[in-house]
Amino acid sequence: MIEVSHLTKKYGDKLAVDDLSFTVGEGEILGFLGPNGAGKSTTMNILTGYLSATDGRVKIGGVDVLDDPSGAKRQIGFLPEIPPLYVDMTVKEYLDFVYDVKKTTFPRRPHIREICELVRIEDVYRRPIRNLSKGYRQRVGLAQALMGNPPVLILDEPTVGLDPRQIIEIRNLIKKLGKNHTVILSTHILQEVQSVCNRILIINKGKIVADGDAEQLSYKAAGNRKLIVRVGGSKVDAAKVLRSVPDVILVESMGSKEKGTTDFLVESGPVVDIRKPLFSALAAKNMPIMGLKSMDMSLEDVFIKLVTEGGQGGQAE
Repeated sequence: MIEVSHLTKKYGDKLAVDDLSFTVGEGEILGFLGPNGAGKSTTMNILTGYLSATDGRVKIGGVDVLDDPSGAKRQIGFLPEIPPLYVDMTVKEYLDFVYDVKKTTFPRRPHIREICELVRIEDVYRRPIRNLSKGYRQRVGLAQALMGNPPVLILDEPTVGLDPRQIIEIRNLIKKLGKNHTVILSTHILQEVQSVCNRILIINKGKIVADGDAEQLSYKAAGNRKLIVRVGGSKVDAAKVLRSVPDVILVESMGSKEKGTTDFLVESGPVVDIRKPLFSALAAKNMPIMGLKSMDMSLEDVFIKLVTEGGQGGQAE
């Protein structure tokens, strides 16, 4: 649905986006991350046609942004960090205005009613936008992005400034929208990315440093994989069994926190999942697993590691 090929953007001598290439498939919710100055906003502005690229190509739904900007823009609903609202209008007046500006072809009243029900703004439909709370303004911004039912939604910090309940509501709405749209979500709230997105792309200094789901990025950044395993039975016998499992490279006792059990730190190679052979080996010796916890890096740890090191990662396998 979105194809970015060798995208480059220069501001004078400054290289903001450096030979960026990636695709986003239909129905994907992509979390687009990067520190301040990484080139994230520049990339999003090129995707939406607000900026031209120095080099490279962008296609939205097969339409080239450079060759047919109007055709490409019709494929996109964009919610910038500050929603583009006219606060002197009522919600009704504003949505009618957006309907006309976008030259929407769906029947006016049913289409606007459907959008209002989806983003839950029916109860403020006739109120002036200036009198709305931050949460409702954000919803009205989402409504304008949805006008015309574009296949691609690009959302920049959609929950900034909202209270916890509003954040949860917007996140649930984005998940719902992801069933019928391709979504690019840019945010600094990593928990939001983890809970909403099925793929994460991190850029730093204009280059991709990681691309994959949260689990893949964690494995990639952490190197060896670590588990905390609580085993019932003899500490010595349990250690022997754990060390006999193929691909286990370290077994270290962490003491007993529950009567009749021992906690072990078990480490394996970076691309190996040892949970099934671990279970089988212990079950064969009648040693129950009483607890199993992953020690993989959090998304926050991964993000900090990659952007601090200026990681030259690339795509996760």
